[in-house]
Amino acid sequence: MFGRVGSERVVGAAWGTLFTSILAILIVVGSRNLQHFDAALVGYTFAVLFATFAITYRYAMWLLRPPTKRYWNRGWQLFFSRRYFATNVVNWFRRVTADFALNRFIFKRNQSRGMAHFFIMWGCILAFAITFPLVFGWIHFETLPGDLNSYRTFVFGFATTSFKIHSAVAVLIFHGLVWSAFMVIAGVMLAMRRRMLDHGAAALQRFAEDFLPLVLLFAISITGLLLTASYTWMQGYGYDFLALLHAITVIFTLLYLPFGKFFHIFQRPAQLGVSFYKDVAAKEGMAACRRCQQEFAPLLQINDLIEVERELGYRYETDTPGVEHYQRICPACRRSMLGIAQGELWRNGGLGVGGGEWEKSNHLSPTPHPPRPTPHSPIRID
Repeated sequence: MFGRVGSERVVGAAWGTLFTSILAILIVVGSRNLQHFDAALVGYTFAVLFATFAITYRYAMWLLRPPTKRYWNRGWQLFFSRRYFATNVVNWFRRVTADFALNRFIFKRNQSRGMAHFFIMWGCILAFAITFPLVFGWIHFETLPGDLNSYRTFVFGFATTSFKIHSAVAVLIFHGLVWSAFMVIAGVMLAMRRRMLDHGAAALQRFAEDFLPLVLLFAISITGLLLTASYTWMQGYGYDFLALLHAITVIFTLLYLPFGKFFHIFQRPAQLGVSFYKDVAAKEGMAACRRCQQEFAPLLQINDLIEVERELGYRYETDTPGVEHYQRICPACRRSMLGIAQGELWRNGGLGVGGGEWEKSNHLSPTPHPPRPTPHSPIRID
């Protein structure tokens, strides 16, 4: 029989298969039964399909973890609650604009770091929005009958707007990847500068997690720009080699996407649910310490934390009247209790707590040993 991990893997694989199948069907349908699909780009397509399966599998596994699952389910529950729904919708638009589109939360930490993230994020979004529909055959261009100087755009096989080849619209559309490459390179340079000059960042950085993503983004951008330079000013010199090199960097990045630091791109939207959780939890009331009676954390968070610990097999219940669980005690009192307990151990020669002084000092009933302390910190999802 499968254990919990085994069943989670089955669920993750099922979700991965479902989303990959949906994408494959959309590629066939959107390209009109592969009529507008470029066979030369089949390598990109299979890399995207693999990345889709791996990302969905990992995301499903991540959501099945008890802490993340609790935050995810509770976040949706609180978002759609009748009492807070109107406020949540307004806050959703505000946070999507300020925190995601403008990266306000990163600019608050450091201006240079915010600019780096802003350029990389929007450069990648622009590149993905252009590249994937073209690779999948969802968008293609055809010259207008009788007018070789005009193009018509087809989306999923349906004709849309037309534009002149030498118009400003054409320059923006056909050079969109150039603009995105410049944005990504600017962001990468700012990020590399920070990692080389910021001693705090340098002490914590690792090659696979911090430098490799930047190297991959730079390689994709520079090889893409070299392709443009080749067919624009060099009459196609070295184009085949550059196209192969560009394809290798893009495919490797797509395969790396589910396993490295880039996975946080898909985790970050879940932060919205956490923000709604915190907002509602603060409004629902605070938990008071059972020892000092001071408020120290939202009551909803404490209750959920206790349930998550039980799901993970950690049980910190006590037999003391009024203190049914160790999480009902604030961090300051835990430190005090631990210090008093250690003092009693030292005073009695390390033979154990004697005389009940520890229990008396903490207003708790006598127990053989002090409760086992655990860090009191919010459940993390990334």
